[in-house]
Amino acid sequence: MIQEFIKEVQTIFSSEQVKLDLEDRIAYGIDASRLQGLPSCVVFPESSQQVSEMLQLASRYRIPIYPRGAGSGMVGGSVPIEAGVVVSFERMNRIIEIDENNMFCIVEPGVVTEYLQNIVSKKGLFYPPDPSSLKFSTIGGNVATGAGGPRAVKYGVTKDYVLAIEAVLASGEIIRTGSMAVKSVVGYDLTKLLVGSEGTLALFTKIVLRLITLPAPTSLMLVTFSDARFAARAVSGVLKSNLVPSAIEFMDEFVISAVSEFGSIRLPEDSKSLLIFEIDDIPEVKHLVIKRIEQVCESNKALSIMIAHDDHEKSKIWNLRRSISPALARIRRGKINEDVAVPRNMLPDLLKVVEDISRKYEIPIPVFGHAGDGNLHVNIMYDPADDRERESAKKATRELFTNVLELRGTISGEHGIGVAKSPFIAMELGNELLQLMWRLKLAFDPLNILNPGKIFMPNKAFIG
Repeated sequence: MIQEFIKEVQTIFSSEQVKLDLEDRIAYGIDASRLQGLPSCVVFPESSQQVSEMLQLASRYRIPIYPRGAGSGMVGGSVPIEAGVVVSFERMNRIIEIDENNMFCIVEPGVVTEYLQNIVSKKGLFYPPDPSSLKFSTIGGNVATGAGGPRAVKYGVTKDYVLAIEAVLASGEIIRTGSMAVKSVVGYDLTKLLVGSEGTLALFTKIVLRLITLPAPTSLMLVTFSDARFAARAVSGVLKSNLVPSAIEFMDEFVISAVSEFGSIRLPEDSKSLLIFEIDDIPEVKHLVIKRIEQVCESNKALSIMIAHDDHEKSKIWNLRRSISPALARIRRGKINEDVAVPRNMLPDLLKVVEDISRKYEIPIPVFGHAGDGNLHVNIMYDPADDRERESAKKATRELFTNVLELRGTISGEHGIGVAKSPFIAMELGNELLQLMWRLKLAFDPLNILNPGKIFMPNKAFIG
């Protein structure tokens, strides 16, 4: 049946838009989670009409469809877990319109996030969402996963900027949700429902994004502490002082040690944690904000405070942040990167939980991330060749989630569920809510051909 389907698909697309070679199928069957699948073919649509015609065929043949952005997801959201078709949107990469007066843009899903930011900034506009993968992740993938990033503390996340979506249902029907007006309350908010749906409800073909005025140039502060809990309390203190930096990033002792050889910044020897504050207020206000942040940090026993105003000093600080992933790879070859989030006042409790779990299972668990909105990346490190560490990593993951939920948090702040977290989703939502979501899924996709096996199906947890 799949071969008959592929023959008909080849009548919709040009020969360059359909890849059947094993090398291509392998390359498009994996994402940043390191989960691996093998699709039957890969297609590269260039228009909404091609997506529509393909999905009509897929419904007729009941062929699974796996939408894909740049493959930068951390939970296997685009991985084909059974024979089917990966739909890569990399060729649908046009910025269709930038409306400077009404401050919105219309883009295709394959537009790279940083590219869009650079283009709109030339017009004095700003698209704030900034996932760590922004240099290569796409708007379609960001919208599908509800991506966040460091700037979320001040500007919010991807869902806060999506005004409208053109999408194709499993039947091939093209729908348009939302409005280009700033306010719209007509009917159910299907736009927000589609954001974060991980390709399980529809395939996006056009996205309307809200833009804002480009902020002032930023200043950075790097503050070190002798205890991670002091840093966490400083975060709460800054935000309770009615100060809203554009980013507040956190690194614990494990991370500082790992990145120390990558950076050119000399930190105090007894630094056990650090915070990076980004401030983008207008110049008349910025120096007052910096001064007040200094005072809050000093009252929470800061060891050192570095303020960067020029590009060279700022790049040195951001280089520390950007070097985390390659630096952690030196600790252990295996890594489970969890993106848990808790209410901000619970950050000290979360750090204590991680410390206890690390000690209990005798494995390193570095922590870094977006302290400004309570979203930290907890990296459970293990040696894949060590059976004890592999098993400990699995147990540590479940124990982390249990404690995060007890702290009134969530098991995913920005990565989504995909395959990797599907065994744990009921811990947070409960079966009744999951069943309701499943009925919504079937209303959009009654044959369950859109990204099947993601979110709902309790797949076997994978630690590679």
